[in-house]
Amino acid sequence: MVKYALFSFLITWVTVQVVSSQELPTANTVLERAIAFHDPNDNWNYFDTSFKVIMESPNAPKRTSTIKADFVNQEFVLDVEQDGNSYTYDMSKGNCSITLNGSKEFSEAEADKLRLSCERGKTMKNYYTYLYGLPMKLKDPGTLLDESVKVKTFKGKKYLVLKVRYDEKVGSDTWYFYFDPKTYAMEVYQFYHDESKNDGEYILLEGLEEINGIQMPKTRAWYLNKDDKYLGTDILTKG
Repeated sequence: MVKYALFSFLITWVTVQVVSSQELPTANTVLERAIAFHDPNDNWNYFDTSFKVIMESPNAPKRTSTIKADFVNQEFVLDVEQDGNSYTYDMSKGNCSITLNGSKEFSEAEADKLRLSCERGKTMKNYYTYLYGLPMKLKDPGTLLDESVKVKTFKGKKYLVLKVRYDEKVGSDTWYFYFDPKTYAMEVYQFYHDESKNDGEYILLEGLEEINGIQMPKTRAWYLNKDDKYLGTDILTKG
């Protein structure tokens, strides 16, 4: 009788696992559904507008960034206001032009203090176009999407999770993207430089703001993976 009950339990358990596995969509399907939620009309590839991002952090003065981008014409301009200064990076058509408080003339000390350099401008361009282009940017060349889809509970909510790594020429971090299993809205993402050390950060996304027909997360709150230390919040508004 005991053997029969054990056998029956094992059969039931295996059946449940198989059914659960079959019910999970593929990684590509999850990504396509997420893109359909956030960018239903494929507007990202033809992005042409501006938006503002207000960064609030416990350890720095408030920073207001206005991003103007026109992908078709390869234009990207970033205007930043922080702590009484305003500076602009114009990274259009592969060029680099920097102004500080309306002037292209500024001292080396000012450049060092505000980290004004073309390399920094390139980094900021990549930063904004990557984060505000998610999840569409996960279709870019060099993105290595893990074929498996995981079901994880994060902060008390269950998500479908995609794991992404990158070709070494693109990046070295490991990323996890958390999607609502019903709507496929992206609600959390997380990255590690070295996952075995539990380094890196996780970002909680709340609300939506429609920018150029794209549903972008309204707020992004940043925390350290290792101890949940709060780093700051990005607030998105229309430009």
